[in-house]
Amino acid sequence: MFSIKFVSVIAAVLALSMAPVGRGVEHQVTVGGPGILKYDPQFVNAAIGDTVLFTFKQKNHTTTQSTFAVPCSPMEGGFDSGFIPVPDDNTAGPFPLARFTVKDTEPVWVYCRQANHCQQGMVFAINPGDKFAAFQATAMGQGTNPASVSPPPPSPPPTSVAPVTVTATVTVSGTQLSTTTYTTNAASATPSVSASIDHKVTVGASNSLIFSPANITANVGDTITFQFVQKNHTVTQSTFANPCTSLSQTSTSGQVGFDSGFMPVANAAATFPTFTIHVNDTSPIWAFCKQTAPVSHCAQGMVFSANAVESGPNNFAAFQEKAKSSSSTSGSGAPSPSNTAANAASASLAISYGGLAVAGVVALMSTMIL
Repeated sequence: MFSIKFVSVIAAVLALSMAPVGRGVEHQVTVGGPGILKYDPQFVNAAIGDTVLFTFKQKNHTTTQSTFAVPCSPMEGGFDSGFIPVPDDNTAGPFPLARFTVKDTEPVWVYCRQANHCQQGMVFAINPGDKFAAFQATAMGQGTNPASVSPPPPSPPPTSVAPVTVTATVTVSGTQLSTTTYTTNAASATPSVSASIDHKVTVGASNSLIFSPANITANVGDTITFQFVQKNHTVTQSTFANPCTSLSQTSTSGQVGFDSGFMPVANAAATFPTFTIHVNDTSPIWAFCKQTAPVSHCAQGMVFSANAVESGPNNFAAFQEKAKSSSSTSGSGAPSPSNTAANAASASLAISYGGLAVAGVVALMSTMIL
C-alpha cells in the first residue's frame, strides 16, 4: 500500500514537500532504537489537523494500522509504512520519518509487524481513551503474528521438506541498508549443491513495462537482484492463480510475500535502487509490478517468474496471459482517484529518508514518475 521514497526523487517533488502542512500540533514518536521494541510515547491524544511524526531508529520496524480487536494483524485498507531499516551504526541520523495526519478523533491502532515485535508489546495508539492498556494486553496475549516477517529456520537435511524463505536486501544508491526474510510456500529441498549465481533482472528497461528477463531458472542458494532503471515500479510476490494480487492478500495461511515497494527512478538518474531475494528451494516464484497509474502494469503483462514449470500448464506464458486478463491490479498498488477508504488512508501517511519530507501524500509520490 505504501512505499518508501528515496531522496533521489525529482526536484519538483522535493519542492512540493516543503509546503506548509497546517497549524495543527506535531506529536513526536520514536520507533525502536538500540535494543528497544517500543513506540515512545506509546500513545498520543491528537486533534483533527494534528500530525504524528514517527522517527525510525535502529533495526527494522514498521508503522502498520490494525484494529483494537486484532492488534497484530493489518487492518484492511489501513496505512502501512512498510519495513524501514536503520543500520545499527546510524546513531546520529538523519533518520527516516513517517508523518500521519489526523483526520478525525476516532482511535487509531498501530503495531510493528516485524517478527514477534507486536507480541512483545510494540504497539501504539492515537486517541485510545482508556483502552490502550487493554489493546497492548491483547497484543501480548496473541500467538504468532500472521502478518509478520519471520527469521529463517535451520537448514533441514537434503531429503526433507523445508519452508521457503525469501531474503530481501534493499540497497539504495549502492548502500545496503538491511536484510529481511519473508516466509513463503513449502517445497522439497534440492539435494544437489552448486556455486550460487546472482541473476540480474532489469525492471522497466527502455521505458517499457517489462522485467528483463521475465522468466528465469534459479538454483537453491542463488540470488535474484532486481535493478530499477526507469519510472516507478515494484516487484511484488503473487501467485499463479492471482498474478496481479500480492501473496500477502491472497494467502489463507498468513504468508507474507516479498515486496520492494515503489521504486521511483528519474530518467536522468545515474544510480539505481536494487532489491535482492535469496532462493532457498526450486518451487516457482511469481511476481508482478503493482503500479496502477495510469494503467495497471500487471494487466499490461509486467510479470516475472522464477522456476516456472515450462512443461506443465502453470508455465510463464500462462501466468502472463492470466495477468493480462486482469482488469486491474488488486492489492496494495498505487492509490488512484477511484479508491475510497484505502486511498484516504494512504494519503495520510508520508514517508521520507534522510530527514527530507518527500511529497505531501503517498498517492502523489506513487504517480509522479510513470
